Amino acid sequence: MHTRRQILGALAAPAAAAVAPVSFHAPGVLAALEAFAAVGDEPPEQLARDEALWFDVQKSFTVDRSIVNLNNGGVSPSPAHVQAAMKRFLDYSNEAPAHTMWHVLEPRREQVRTRLARTFGCDPEELALTRNASESLQICQLGFDLEPGDEVLTTDQDYPRMRTTFQQRERREGLVLRTFPLPVPAEDPAEVVRRFEEHVTDRTRLILMCHVINLTGQILPVREVVAMARARGIPVIVDGAHAFAHMDFTHPDLDCDYYATSLHKWLLAPHGTGFLYVRRARIPELWPLMAAPEKMDDDVRKFEEIGTHPAANHLAIAEALSFHLGIGAARKEARLRHLRDHWAHRLLEHDRVRLHTSLDPRFSCAIATVQVEGVPTRDLQQHLWKEHRILTVAIEHDDFEGLRVTPNVYTTVEELDRFSEAVEEVVRDGLPA
Repeated sequence: MHTRRQILGALAAPAAAAVAPVSFHAPGVLAALEAFAAVGDEPPEQLARDEALWFDVQKSFTVDRSIVNLNNGGVSPSPAHVQAAMKRFLDYSNEAPAHTMWHVLEPRREQVRTRLARTFGCDPEELALTRNASESLQICQLGFDLEPGDEVLTTDQDYPRMRTTFQQRERREGLVLRTFPLPVPAEDPAEVVRRFEEHVTDRTRLILMCHVINLTGQILPVREVVAMARARGIPVIVDGAHAFAHMDFTHPDLDCDYYATSLHKWLLAPHGTGFLYVRRARIPELWPLMAAPEKMDDDVRKFEEIGTHPAANHLAIAEALSFHLGIGAARKEARLRHLRDHWAHRLLEHDRVRLHTSLDPRFSCAIATVQVEGVPTRDLQQHLWKEHRILTVAIEHDDFEGLRVTPNVYTTVEELDRFSEAVEEVVRDGLPA
């Protein structure tokens, strides 16, 4: 558990390295982290219900409160002090970019790499800074040498962009993409592993799986699938776009060789930031997305070779990381699950409401997908936006449909009550003509 001195020290560390001092006096930031430093060892589940404690966290953001944004699974806003840091670094870059950006700021990315690796629980030499999970995943998806007829395996619930990546390799190189369904929700990890295993053939060369499925928030048993595949010599690429800084875990909990995530979702870092983990022994055999010299074959930085890129986005990750660590991963996970339960349990009291997400904490956290039977999901999504300025996502899968609802730490209970009331009105009266 972090002490007040440790947390305030963490805030000071990135400030000391900055071009100009960082101001942590954005509304609520310092007060929020001091409050979390003072709570000691109180159980996360108890703190999750302390609205006064989370009020200062909510004040740390510059969000438009005339909108109820429940689509934080797509991209989340950054706290005010993270935005300020990025702007400051960008201003400094533009003073003389060939010097200020390349020679002053760019080397400081290494400290960001080190801090992210410590939080994820890996060697810094196994972590590449990228622009998002899609880029990280495509480095892996396109980086393996495969032959015509080789099979890659994933579920029919994996992210469409990633399935499209393999479909392009199908058209271009003659690979075979095989997909299979999962239960909705999936509450038996052994059944999930069995479904992966039964679809493995003697031509399977690669597996792609989600850590958290974007459609429903379903948490999958990554460690168990990886172990099954490793015993058969099959690499597993893990899509962690919705997992890092969402739930309390580290890499040793997963034991995977390849892991990709975005940082502009749950870490609340600047938009267009992510990372790719590749186990050190696996780096030489994976091709980068853009060409790198042969001398970089065993260097994780070869995956960062994209040409000129801004230093500001990546340096401001440090401020988001300090905010995350100040709150505490276990406390944050408990709060997110509490927010999910607040609206989900209320709506489930209605007979026509169906939840396509398990409420068992082993299988979900903040994200949940809800359906009102007899009401087209897309019509409901548009009604909530048009009439109530409530932002959700309409999920339309071959096997199910529903509204994906994703709060974040800045979301208030009152906003979730407004969402619940708006849905209950539709359950009772239907959509307006």
